[in-house]
Amino acid sequence: MRHRKERKGLGRPADQRMALLKNLTASLFIHERIETTLQKAKEVRRIAEKLITIAKEDTIHSRRLVRRMIPNPLQRKVVSKIFNEIAPRYRDRDGGYTRIIRTGIRRGDGAQMAVIMLVE
Repeated sequence: MRHRKERKGLGRPADQRMALLKNLTASLFIHERIETTLQKAKEVRRIAEKLITIAKEDTIHSRRLVRRMIPNPLQRKVVSKIFNEIAPRYRDRDGGYTRIIRTGIRRGDGAQMAVIMLVE
């Protein structure tokens, strides 16, 4: 039974799932648009929106909180982009920073595909 379970398992152990979601989130911030499965996009949206909300207030503590959710090789590049370009763009917006658009069915396994992007 899945009573009171918040997230999707994505068919992976917890450490692999978090590594996948952190990498997808970093890719979303670098490219501002990625294509993945619908369930992965929904989970990435949760993380990305929280990080943008934290980044709206530019303090050392908020930088450390954001850095915690970005994989190590990409930290410096992604964190600076979030705080210098992305967060100021959404200064007057109260959420809804991402958009998910369904793109179709993947041919190999029939998975529902989607594009997740940052809203203007």
